[in-house]
Amino acid sequence: MRDRIIGELGGLAHERLLVYLMGPYSAFDVGTVLQETETPEDVIDLQALPEAVDFGALVGTDEGGEGEEATLDLLLDVRDALRTDPGVNAFLAIDVDVPLEEMDAATQSIEFALASNAVVYVVPKVGDNLGVGIETGAVLEAIFQREADPTDHRDRVIFVHEEGVTSAMIAAVLDRWDARVYDYTDHDDLVRQVRLFVRDIVRREQVGDLSKLD
Repeated sequence: MRDRIIGELGGLAHERLLVYLMGPYSAFDVGTVLQETETPEDVIDLQALPEAVDFGALVGTDEGGEGEEATLDLLLDVRDALRTDPGVNAFLAIDVDVPLEEMDAATQSIEFALASNAVVYVVPKVGDNLGVGIETGAVLEAIFQREADPTDHRDRVIFVHEEGVTSAMIAAVLDRWDARVYDYTDHDDLVRQVRLFVRDIVRREQVGDLSKLD
């Protein structure tokens, strides 16, 4: 999957350093799919989710899809900023052409995350964040089930939410997997924190604190 992603994203200064960005936008909203289906077990393994998850604990509001559009714009801004400086291959799920007929959305999230050097979940106040919460649990659980050294990959995950966002899912992520959870104040603060996180991943790979994926 790493080579497939890199091949589709194109060359950059650090093209083999993949940063997978996620957030609540409709093109990849597992939460909406789960709410609409009568057989949720066909969408995602519900047993892999933390027992503490509260599916009613939606954070923020979304009127007329404006929240989803604003969230997508924010993620695109962060992606472009990372691709410019420090020149890593940051990407969203919609940047990689994997048809749903080939792989369902939830499985794509897991495969993209496992193939990436860093995984960043961005949760603004707007939008329906249930999908991100579900994907967070599914991805982190998959890391523990499938990776030889799950702690190594867990350290590559950061959950960044806008100040004022509260959710039972955030608490569950922190308690169950000891994942890093930070908040941000505005667009510039978000970009700054994510850049620092990515640079820390690069440094830890260079000194051997984290394994190299290639």
